[in-house]
Amino acid sequence: MASNSPAPEGIELQEAPTAGAWGEWNPTEDSARPPRGKHRVVKQRGGLARSSTVLGVGVIAAVGASGIATAQDRPQVAISMPSLPDFGLGGAGGQHAEAEGSGAGAEAAAKPTGIIAQQTAGHTDAGATLVGRILQQAESQESAADSQARAQAERAAQEAAAAQAKAQREAAQKEADDARAAAEKEAKEAAEAKVEQERIAKLAGSYSLPTSAYTLTSHYGDAGSMWSSGHHTGLDFAAPTGTPAKAVAGGTITSAGWSGAYGYRIVLELEDGTEIWYCHLSSMSVTSGSVGAGETIGRVGATGNVTGPHLHLEVRKGGSTMDPLAWLESKGLSV
Repeated sequence: MASNSPAPEGIELQEAPTAGAWGEWNPTEDSARPPRGKHRVVKQRGGLARSSTVLGVGVIAAVGASGIATAQDRPQVAISMPSLPDFGLGGAGGQHAEAEGSGAGAEAAAKPTGIIAQQTAGHTDAGATLVGRILQQAESQESAADSQARAQAERAAQEAAAAQAKAQREAAQKEADDARAAAEKEAKEAAEAKVEQERIAKLAGSYSLPTSAYTLTSHYGDAGSMWSSGHHTGLDFAAPTGTPAKAVAGGTITSAGWSGAYGYRIVLELEDGTEIWYCHLSSMSVTSGSVGAGETIGRVGATGNVTGPHLHLEVRKGGSTMDPLAWLESKGLSV
């Protein structure tokens, strides 16, 4: 039976004998035509030697013919080809599969395709794993950033709360200190006022107004040409002539007599050395010795440099004059 398989390129095969008449076939120089193309048989000098290529081709052709004859006697077997993904092989891969569509050829053709699929699946799994790791790392970094931001916000809130609490404590402490200071000041002033009242009450029994039924006409420090110093050095109590002049406190009379512009004058020295001058008197009842507070020592008059009857009262200490009104009030007297 003639073979239906195509002969290799460059080799022309003769028709093989039938199976019953098969015998040893020894191709000779006359029975084997020279191959076309680049593969040519080189004739050996011995005459009987043949090219190994020619012999190999003859053996392959014979075996192929026998195999084809045997295959035609066997029942056909359906071959199931798996569906393979297209990896860019195009028509060349399909043509190769059709050319190799029987038996071991189909199985051999499927193997490279499976390897490629496995490699592609491996690359896909590796890529998915890498993407997963990148996403996990990004999520971890984002979570860390969120945690840091929350921690910073909580720390800022705590610091703000602490600062506010501190400010409130300081404000409350300051308010308490101010209230305590005010209370202490008020208590101190009240205590001082009480002491002063007690002192004035005590002095009120020890001190007395210099006269009665009077009117204040000239005050300490008033300016005018009537006074030689240019200003008034005492306090004038205008009263009718003969009105009693009294000792303002217990003391000693150190001087009594005529004193020029002062007229008749009595000088009363107190225990602390303060001098009280009674001037313009119409008469003097006591001219020396000790006297008590409220004791009459003379009478109001108009002697000396005057414009009318009045008592000119001066308060001196250490040779200097002071305001008689303020001094009398300091002794608890209401002038």
